[in-house]
Amino acid sequence: MSLLETWRELAYNTEMNQKQAGTFWGTYFNLEKGIYEKILSNPNEPVKGTVKALAEKFEVEPLIMVGFLDGINDSLKVANPIEEMEEDTEVSLDYDPEKLYYNMVGCKADWLYELPQWDSILDEETRKQLYKKQKLSGTVVKGKKIGRNEPCPCGSGKKYKNCCGKNA
Repeated sequence: MSLLETWRELAYNTEMNQKQAGTFWGTYFNLEKGIYEKILSNPNEPVKGTVKALAEKFEVEPLIMVGFLDGINDSLKVANPIEEMEEDTEVSLDYDPEKLYYNMVGCKADWLYELPQWDSILDEETRKQLYKKQKLSGTVVKGKKIGRNEPCPCGSGKKYKNCCGKNA
């Protein structure tokens, strides 16, 4: 079983009651926040190394690092091979700041996108635009409803109820 499969089994497929799940995820999110605080504090310093070395650097267990890598992978400039990742696999955390912020908003991870380290990476206006863009991406806009007695949009000249709306 790969590290990623082990992580997903532990995090999502185990039989945890609500209290255990709350404790597990609370601990994980706290560790994740600590890793992001360190990474975002030095945005120009590339973070690279093996999974095991990065786990040691950020003072977490290798499986927690795998969970972190799984979460950040969509925000990286070049994705890591997380599916076949092992402890000695070389990985990079070269993230796209705008994509990372956008994805954090999408995950509703306010403990991450509200970190003070973002102030030196993205200006407030950019963060507001990314926040708004992410929130609008989930908004469904319905088209104008066609009335029964309006002309059919197919261009036949008939009323909608006598044409395309006949069987609707």
